[in-house]
Amino acid sequence: MPKQFDLLIFDWDGTLMDSAGVIVDSIQRACKDIGLPTPGERASRQIIGLGLIQALQTLLPDLPADDYPRLVERYRHHYLGRDAQIPLFAGVPQGIRDLHESGFQLAVATGKSRVGLSRALEASGLGARFIATRCADQTHSKPHPAMVLELMAELDADPARTLVIGDTSHDLLMAANAGVASLGVTYGAHEVGDLRPHAPLALIDSFTGVHAWLAANA
Repeated sequence: MPKQFDLLIFDWDGTLMDSAGVIVDSIQRACKDIGLPTPGERASRQIIGLGLIQALQTLLPDLPADDYPRLVERYRHHYLGRDAQIPLFAGVPQGIRDLHESGFQLAVATGKSRVGLSRALEASGLGARFIATRCADQTHSKPHPAMVLELMAELDADPARTLVIGDTSHDLLMAANAGVASLGVTYGAHEVGDLRPHAPLALIDSFTGVHAWLAANA
């Protein structure tokens, strides 16, 4: 069958890397460090995918502005101490290699910082597979469509032949706002009920399932 999509834009945390649990724990530890009540797991998961400052402002909207830099510092302290050990989901290295070798253009749109994504791409060995990337400190954070629109412009991609793959409602809303299709994964930060209202082409419960769906349908 002819390919339906040319450009596949992947989220990183919770889609390719199994980092949601570490992110939640780092948020909770950071709050404890500066004497704030510990946010619950679901509330902490809901802000994964946003840029860090936007995420913390969404989670803790009543926090005085001067306290956000302290909270960011403590979050980074806890997260960066463990990020080199966070694994990719099963099947990701082989799947990404196969998709790359099949002729898809692969890109990343992430709430990570540029420094954080560069570190993750190097540690995972996947950097050479992705032709372009966008991070939350380069442009508007999700669910604004800027990351997708900028990637399509850079790669001269047709919106009708572009697909966003992500684990949060922020990813799927970003895709909808950019006028492109999306694929939701249910093994990351957000629950099925958070994803379904945004009408992804499918909801898939493992990366090996994502790879199989793309091979059959993309």
